[in-house]
Amino acid sequence: MTTQSAKTFFGQPEGLQTLFLTEMWERMSYYGMRMLLVLFMTATLQDGGLGLTVASAAAIYGLYTGSVYFMGLPGGWISDRLLGGQRAVWYGGIIIMCGHIILAFPSDKTFFIGLIVVILGTGLLKPNIGAMVGQLYSEEDKRRDSGYAIYYMGINLGSVLGYTICGYLMEDQENFGWHWAFGAAAVGMAIGLVQYRKTLGKLHGVGDQPAAPLTKKGKQVSWTAIGAVLIMIVTVTAMAINGAIIIDPVSVAQYVAVSFTIMFILYYASIYMFGNLTPNEMKRLGALLLVCIASACFWSGFEQAGSSMNLFARDYTDRLIGSFEIPTGWFQSLNSMFIVLLSPFFAALWINLGKRFVSPSYGIKCAVGLMIMASGFIVMFFAAQYAASGMKVAPYWLVATYFLHTVGELCLSPVALSAVSKLSPRRFAGQMMGVFVLTYSIGNIISGLLAGNFDPNRVDQLPNLYIQISLFSIGIGIVILLFAFKSRIWENLAEDKKPAHADEQEAATLNI
Repeated sequence: MTTQSAKTFFGQPEGLQTLFLTEMWERMSYYGMRMLLVLFMTATLQDGGLGLTVASAAAIYGLYTGSVYFMGLPGGWISDRLLGGQRAVWYGGIIIMCGHIILAFPSDKTFFIGLIVVILGTGLLKPNIGAMVGQLYSEEDKRRDSGYAIYYMGINLGSVLGYTICGYLMEDQENFGWHWAFGAAAVGMAIGLVQYRKTLGKLHGVGDQPAAPLTKKGKQVSWTAIGAVLIMIVTVTAMAINGAIIIDPVSVAQYVAVSFTIMFILYYASIYMFGNLTPNEMKRLGALLLVCIASACFWSGFEQAGSSMNLFARDYTDRLIGSFEIPTGWFQSLNSMFIVLLSPFFAALWINLGKRFVSPSYGIKCAVGLMIMASGFIVMFFAAQYAASGMKVAPYWLVATYFLHTVGELCLSPVALSAVSKLSPRRFAGQMMGVFVLTYSIGNIISGLLAGNFDPNRVDQLPNLYIQISLFSIGIGIVILLFAFKSRIWENLAEDKKPAHADEQEAATLNI
């Protein structure tokens, strides 16, 4: 669907302005709050924190970030079948804002309630606002890619705002403190909601109705099931808060990581073996599997930014510039800044390589991105060795690491999304994107478990943690690189015509 309005936003459909600003403020709230989590949970009770161990805090952080991605699957389904994109984004934003308000109250009991509420709201908003960006354009509209580039810029601007504002409020414990920072995230989401509502007309009907609405009976059954799930979540949360059940976050994270991995394997295998695929589709799906493995491993290392690297910035980095102390959370904004600076360079790089008939395969690009990210942990290995000797290290160690992580991200993340779009069998494209999102969840939870191995009272363990992550990621990257020389041939195979009985097979496949 494309807007017929003559008004534009940087040459794009004017509805992009609505979605750009909504996403910017939502990401401000998300990244600002995410930056606080491990620091708040590991801070002592005297400092206003929860006093949790690093293992528990990192596991909770991994569960939170992994669940946010996972909840995008049912969130997308609710939009497609029940609400439509516009209402899904609106209600999702309201739920997110309520979650941040709950987090702003200084109570350890309400803290976890707030996290759960934010997860539910983000799962409803995040996948659907991105989908509506694509719906602003017709199939023939060549502005689509540049429109997504502008939209992606909004994500990074929002993250910089979140890190800057929440990081400053967190650091100034005398005048503000933790809960002011959580409250700032709620204000950011509120601003996004107000401008979304006021400029909704610019969407010109995009996402106002479900794409594939259910029958009246189907809606009743679906809402009943959703209500039952919410009641179950409320019941388990209440029991945990009242001490009726004891939840070990590390054990839960381990079980969830295994469950998501099994879910990924079973779904991928079911499409491969029972999807009535042609030989070429099978080979293309095999090439895509390498990309998925690289993605899961990449995020398990990259997401150390919010856990072990966040703690390293707080405890072992010399953050003083004259009399000004750099807030801990500001270091995480380096990733967003580097993305803004480097994205045009990488876009030009792939174009110029293509003009020279040198176009690395998806697998090769992802393997290189994984190994570049891993090289960042070699930098952190040396930094941690200096810290283990009893001295605080200069901030440029973290700057160099975030630079390498961003280069790795730009090599892998957009390339992986493109690979899913191109290599998936067309009739399973939506489902394969849902399966691919599981790699984010798996990587985030594993990242939390890895960070939990660090004992803050034993800084001498930190170099070993970082070198293990680096060597493992480099090893996986090399293996993927070797297989990619074979899979690059599969990537270029033409997509066969739809096989017989594909419609029946598709209907029998779970639609996530």
